[in-house]
Amino acid sequence: MNRRDSVKKTKRVVVKIGSALLTSNDQGLDKAAIAAWVEQIAGMLNKGLEVVIVSSGAVAEGMFRLNWDERPSLVHELQVAAAVGQMGLAQAYEFEFQKYKHTTAQILLNHDDISIRERYLNARNTLQSLLKLKVAPIVNENDAVATDEICFGDNDTLAAMVANLIDADLLIILTDQDGLFDSDPRRNPRAKLISYGNSRDRTLSVLAGGSGSLGRGGMVTKLKAARLASLSGTNTIIANGKVDGILTQLLKGQILGTLLAANKEPIAARKQWMACRMRVFGALTLDAGAVKMLVKHRKSLLPIGVKSIEGNFRKGDLVKCVDGSGAEVARGIVNYGAVESAKIIGKSSAFISDMLGYCDSQELIHSDNLVLT
Repeated sequence: MNRRDSVKKTKRVVVKIGSALLTSNDQGLDKAAIAAWVEQIAGMLNKGLEVVIVSSGAVAEGMFRLNWDERPSLVHELQVAAAVGQMGLAQAYEFEFQKYKHTTAQILLNHDDISIRERYLNARNTLQSLLKLKVAPIVNENDAVATDEICFGDNDTLAAMVANLIDADLLIILTDQDGLFDSDPRRNPRAKLISYGNSRDRTLSVLAGGSGSLGRGGMVTKLKAARLASLSGTNTIIANGKVDGILTQLLKGQILGTLLAANKEPIAARKQWMACRMRVFGALTLDAGAVKMLVKHRKSLLPIGVKSIEGNFRKGDLVKCVDGSGAEVARGIVNYGAVESAKIIGKSSAFISDMLGYCDSQELIHSDNLVLT
């Protein structure tokens, strides 16, 4: 079967449009480009597809409206630019979609909307309901209230989380590059486009480059987004948004951009939420045996397999599990706080009662509360 045949079967898609595409020579939003994408998305909606748009551009539009030449570095100035620019961004999409008699909705998300279970479910339910009503949601990070500690950092990650939220079939990341190359095409004219890959293939990260002045996400973040989206079985395409009719061509199965296949079934909703949570409260360094039991055998994490801990986490907090090199292999909800965990790591579960005076669980993290990343 042609690897692009699955794309033609897409029913629910997230389209992410980056800052480099949305701005027009430092003159704010590129209204003509937005009109072209909206025309294609309207055609998708008319065919019965469900579409969520994750759009950058608020900060760039705010900079233009405020007559700022350079992207500010101070958080409060970025928040000001985002607050001002978000008005223009919403207006631009609303104006274009009205031409095709399609209703839009603005959704602004921040970290807590993902990390707090109740708010995650509320966001999920809202987006699902909007799609049922044939409304086109326009999603952006709530930059006006975000801080360095809680912001997503880039809309590639946000787009992947939205794909998780709505169980999307496909995530399309539109950028100013043709896709992922085997070397930097800006330096090597013989660089070859990678038309197909596995979103879980970590070796692709070495091929990624940096980001532009207006955007925060380079190719590295796009690969990470594809990996995150794959947790809910979502395929990802990274493609050049400047190509005429790019969305229409992609959904027809045309071989454009880089298709990164999920190659896995969607994980359970609870684990999906855990994987999406950005804020972790600590880290557990595992020995090789524990890593193998988690990755290959999907077993629970026992105290004996943990070499060291970091962070002042409490029982019920989310922590990450890393291997000896520091690479993250999983995330999970711990059954013991940091103080208790420090006393039992490296020891058999049979000694938990002796060490703590009680035993709530034989596992440090139960497999039901653990997700591979």
